[in-house]
Amino acid sequence: MSTEPAANRKSRIEAVEYNGIKYAEIIWADLQVEETTFFSPAESSFQFGLLAHKAGFREPPHYHKAVTRTIDDLQQMFVVQRGVVAVQLYSDAGDLLREITMNAGDAIVLIHGVHAIRVIEDMQCISVKQGPFMGTENDKVNVEVRS
Repeated sequence: MSTEPAANRKSRIEAVEYNGIKYAEIIWADLQVEETTFFSPAESSFQFGLLAHKAGFREPPHYHKAVTRTIDDLQQMFVVQRGVVAVQLYSDAGDLLREITMNAGDAIVLIHGVHAIRVIEDMQCISVKQGPFMGTENDKVNVEVRS
C-alpha cells in the first residue's frame, strides 16, 4: 500500500496500473490545462476530461445524438467537493494495490477492479457512473479482500 505525498502529485493526472491493467485515473485538483483535454481513450465506455476555454468563448447550442452503445463494464467517477476520503484499489486477486487520499477538488475515475472508500473527514463527493441503475442487488457485489 502506498499514499503519495501532496508535493509529488501537483499539476497532473495519474494513472494507477497493475499487471498492464489500468485500475484508475486520478485528476488532482490543481491540474490546469490551457485547452479542453480529455484523458480517456476514445474507445472507453466512460469519457472524462477537463473543459478549459478563454474568456469570451461561446459554444453553439447543441444536443448529443442518441446512439446505441454496448457497454459491458461499469466505470465510476468521484469528485470530492469537501472533506477527505481515501480510495482503496484492489487487484483481481483481492490484494490492496494502493490507497489514494483525496481532498476537495480531487477526482478519480474507477476503471477496473475492486474498490472501497474510507472517510477520513466528513465528505461529500459527486459520483458519476453509467446507467441505468439496476438496483443494489444487481449492480454491486461485495467481495472479501486481503488486508
